[in-house]
Amino acid sequence: MPDINHAVLIGAAAEHVYAAITTPQGLSAWWTPGTNAKAETNTVAHFPFGPGYFKEMIITELKPFSSVKWNCIKGADEWVGTNISFTLIPGDKEMLLKSYPEILGQIEQLKNDNGTLLIFHHDDWKEHTLMFAECSYTWGQFLRSLKLFCETGKGKPWPQQHCA
Repeated sequence: MPDINHAVLIGAAAEHVYAAITTPQGLSAWWTPGTNAKAETNTVAHFPFGPGYFKEMIITELKPFSSVKWNCIKGADEWVGTNISFTLIPGDKEMLLKSYPEILGQIEQLKNDNGTLLIFHHDDWKEHTLMFAECSYTWGQFLRSLKLFCETGKGKPWPQQHCA
């Protein structure tokens, strides 16, 4: 099965990034406004994308400041049954470079001495399709929005995620 994977270095503490991906205020600020979610496992988070369309995820795992996992139960057919995870790895530039030399370019641009490496997965897609490709691209845009939100307080949630 194809999977979507991204790695983004965020110039913010893991606690701040974790709050951005577990609270309705945080999720609304970088992913989609009007999000309804509780930071509790086995609850359903509701993500509206305009009138008449939404996604729902069961929150399957919450490990404060280190990981969040969701299972999609409603949305486009290709999304249903897929699994989304966010893994947070805090560290200083030296530790991150030693452990993850592949992100050298991101480390060089990190304005702070410390940051949080976010490893993102959207797994268990049934096949490579145009929707899979579009979602991979758009997740990259939303993760940039998450980075902006955590670093500046202002993200680019839906429907602005593709705007310059």
